[in-house]
Amino acid sequence: MAGNSQRRNRRTSNKKGATVGSGGKRRRSLEGKGPTPPAEMRKGHAKQRMANARARQAAKRPVPRRGGKGTNELVVGRNPVVEALREGVPANTLYVQQFVDSDDRVREALKIAADRGGIHLMEAPKAELDRMTNGLNHQGLVLQVPPYEYAHPEDLSAAAFDEGEDPLIVALDGVTDPRNLGAVVRSVSAFGGHGVVVPERRAAGMTAGAWKTSAGTAARTPVARATNLTRTLEGYQKAGLTVVGLAADGDVELQDLEVLDGPVVIVVGSEGKGLSRLVGETCDLRVRIPMPGGAESLNAGVAAGVVLYEAARRRA
Repeated sequence: MAGNSQRRNRRTSNKKGATVGSGGKRRRSLEGKGPTPPAEMRKGHAKQRMANARARQAAKRPVPRRGGKGTNELVVGRNPVVEALREGVPANTLYVQQFVDSDDRVREALKIAADRGGIHLMEAPKAELDRMTNGLNHQGLVLQVPPYEYAHPEDLSAAAFDEGEDPLIVALDGVTDPRNLGAVVRSVSAFGGHGVVVPERRAAGMTAGAWKTSAGTAARTPVARATNLTRTLEGYQKAGLTVVGLAADGDVELQDLEVLDGPVVIVVGSEGKGLSRLVGETCDLRVRIPMPGGAESLNAGVAAGVVLYEAARRRA
């Protein structure tokens, strides 16, 4: 009996001290765990694996390269300076000769530069402007145009693919007139193209003249510069683009060209010489534009515009 009494006393003892408990586990087990996370955040889920794979691919993707910059350019003379400012040609400094005889053109140039903002107004002696322009007849006005920042050729096709569109690109081979380049840029913009490629050497660049002819579209249509045009075209071919050269003796007429509604590069040569030999041999197809009027050739700007219109019509 005594033993039983001692066991009861031990079970009902109120002695203070550490006791074994749940540690709050039973209470927490009754609490909710919050909303179910999205599939991309759930460990082991197929969508999470896909998201991780995309992230790894993005990390491996090279940083887009630039095609380099041009050089500073000077627009010289009252009429050219005013026209450049009217057309929105990028500029960073307007030089005005000290004690210049002011007329309507000088006043307009100063007003446009002030209204646009971002253009420094500098007063300089005639001798300094003579030195800057190598003795050209500057008439007291000189406009400095900053270097154009060219895209890399791969940027053009990559941007189109990123938008879910088939690239439509124009490459110029041996075109040396900046006005032709400006006209091509304008046509590319008008017909939904993705940019223009020019060679780094022996070719027109984005000068003030090209900007003016583009009528402002150069601000939204990228121009890329290729170190070697043939290798650039081969790179486009590897990316799935069809390279089409315009040639008077082409095997296919424009209306029969079936690739214009897909990823394509249109190569335009110079008016006098056409496509160079290596570029012509690189083209997948050589196409001719029918000319019932009997003209021997079209300049680069007009020829590109005709083909771009046909491409836009088929893609509509």
